[in-house]
Amino acid sequence: MRIIETEEAARRLARAIASDLSLYNEDKILDGLKNDTLYEVLAEEIEEGRGLFRSRVTTELYDKNYYDRAIIDLLIKSKGHIKCKLW
Repeated sequence: MRIIETEEAARRLARAIASDLSLYNEDKILDGLKNDTLYEVLAEEIEEGRGLFRSRVTTELYDKNYYDRAIIDLLIKSKGHIKCKLW
């Protein structure tokens, strides 16, 4: 596999990984938000995605936190309609 060297491609990859996490772990996400344990219940999945992202982008791009931003946007912000302790 080729290493990603552009910011746009790194953002797309981060969002694709986070989107997959959201798609395949909806119940865990809802439970984690409702109980304020999202990072605990998805720790393994989030870290697996982080490892994939790290392996596909340059160190410079990894250090820009695109993956963490995608996790927040797609797993947390997009669920703003869910009643939880965060808001």
